[in-house]
Amino acid sequence: MSVVCLCTLVTIYVLNHFRWFEATSLRRSIDLYVFYIFSGFIAVATYIWDGPRMRLLQTILKISSELPLETYRKQCMLIHAKDIIGFLFLLLQGSLFLVYMEYPVLLKMFSIYITMLVLQIDMLYMNCICVLKACFERINDSLANLLAMNNKPHLFRYNYQEKKNFFLMMELKALEKQHLLVNDAVQMLNIVFSLHLVATIITTFVRITFFLYYCIILWQDIFNFQLTSSQKLFYYIFFIASMMFYLMKIALVVWACETGKDQAIKIGITIHDVLNSINDKQIQDELKLFSLQILHTTRRNTFCAKGLTMGAPLFTAVSDQSFTFINLIYIACDFAFS
Repeated sequence: MSVVCLCTLVTIYVLNHFRWFEATSLRRSIDLYVFYIFSGFIAVATYIWDGPRMRLLQTILKISSELPLETYRKQCMLIHAKDIIGFLFLLLQGSLFLVYMEYPVLLKMFSIYITMLVLQIDMLYMNCICVLKACFERINDSLANLLAMNNKPHLFRYNYQEKKNFFLMMELKALEKQHLLVNDAVQMLNIVFSLHLVATIITTFVRITFFLYYCIILWQDIFNFQLTSSQKLFYYIFFIASMMFYLMKIALVVWACETGKDQAIKIGITIHDVLNSINDKQIQDELKLFSLQILHTTRRNTFCAKGLTMGAPLFTAVSDQSFTFINLIYIACDFAFS
């Protein structure tokens, strides 16, 4: 943590005194300052929250131990695919960054390190959400199975009915306990990753905005880089690829949060379907208690960070505000140059 803090401070000093940086504009300086400061903050927060994060992973491991093997296979395919693709993309981008960018070598290495670190923490957050979503889906499937079991006919009606009701009661109580454990894990997840998510959202918003702005104005030679055509093409491809990387990363996180929230909401709908098909008074009362528990934990099922809900509205807001800030920056540049 001390090394990362020192490297961040040295990086800011180098950016202020290095000749390449002195030739760039204020817009580029804001972009780089935000990237290094908030990425360094994410790295420090990652080290500080190491203990709570390990306890969170142990909790998720415990509550997901009853998931079927097929669910784990599906989760592994998604998790490994996105992690490998993201790592290979950053490896390729980092190689080009080392070759073509005019930064000092140590600054390049530090930039690649914190970029990969932030990616891994973002993907770890998404992995936890995917596992918790599978737990919600498992609860929902179990409730649907209870509904199917209740509708199944049997010849020995009376004896079977008593045993079946007892079994249903035990299953419902187990599902209620499982639901509380998953909700506690979601709450713990929001606490552990809250600071990191706020920093990630700010960094993503600023980087997407400026990368899109650079792509729009690069061919107008507003940068005082004195670039050749090949260098200009490299910067253009670099900015486009970086912007798509940040867009895809935030889109994946938002998708995981939205689908996880939908699975949590779907449990309440399934409970009312089961409630409408069961006539036993005792089971109906237990289902009503389960429904009341879901109502009390609705907000705890939301994936958020310091009041910011991680969902589709946030992704839409980031996209809209990026275009708004591009227009403001462009107007400010016209005013400054005039």
